[in-house]
Amino acid sequence: MTAARNVPRHPGWTEHARAVLSRSGHRSGEARTAVIELLGQQRCCLSAQEIFDALRHARRPVGFATVYRVLDVLLQRGLIQRVDLGGVARYEPALASGEHHHHLVCDDCGRVEPFADAPLERALERVGGGLEYEIGAHDVVLRGSCGDCR
Repeated sequence: MTAARNVPRHPGWTEHARAVLSRSGHRSGEARTAVIELLGQQRCCLSAQEIFDALRHARRPVGFATVYRVLDVLLQRGLIQRVDLGGVARYEPALASGEHHHHLVCDDCGRVEPFADAPLERALERVGGGLEYEIGAHDVVLRGSCGDCR
């Protein structure tokens, strides 16, 4: 299993997202640029509140409603995916390559960590094939207690 620190960021996604939005007639505003750049630097999903807080901390003033509007546009264009881990919606770049990761969620503090595991991916493909399903997408969420909360 690949730990969170080894799950890659999304090289090229920021530029790709900007190009897709530009081609579809969306203006390149400072707020949209700030949200896109932040998402492109993350290893895992963020909630709208976490995006808002991170941008405010970085002194990139973006309104909370604007964060939601940018997320909505990115969702509509298929540039991000909404990740449902129970509770608050979270968002992360959708990669055209199909590359993805899964999530570990701490039930105590809510911390979310990404992980990748090649043998797990192969096992999921075998399960789908054995049941005569062509798997288009899947999500794996493991819940428990993080090292800080144990």
